[in-house]
Amino acid sequence: MNRFNLLPEFEKELSKLSKRYRSLPEDLEKLEKLIAINPTGLGKNFTIIHHGEEVKVVKARLACKNLRDRSMRIVYAHDNNKKIFVYIELYFKGDKENEDRARIKQYLKKI
Repeated sequence: MNRFNLLPEFEKELSKLSKRYRSLPEDLEKLEKLIAINPTGLGKNFTIIHHGEEVKVVKARLACKNLRDRSMRIVYAHDNNKKIFVYIELYFKGDKENEDRARIKQYLKKI
């Protein structure tokens, strides 16, 4: 059984973006079903940005019903041994160009 956890920063981003894009919680559930089967995703919409022995950090495009294109990005970590997913960052591609590398490094230091 996989568990999905959220960093506090991610929760704030999700709350803020959910007000603008109402389908986001439902879209996130669909992503969870997909990555529960294949943790690093499939195809060009998933990129592994950190490949450790136990933990992989993946940046993915998140299809949002309220957006006609795939402009939402999500960064998550997957611990293969513990079967845990941790959502690190969520952002709209139009608002922010790239992921927050400092936040990812900070998360990796904690584990």
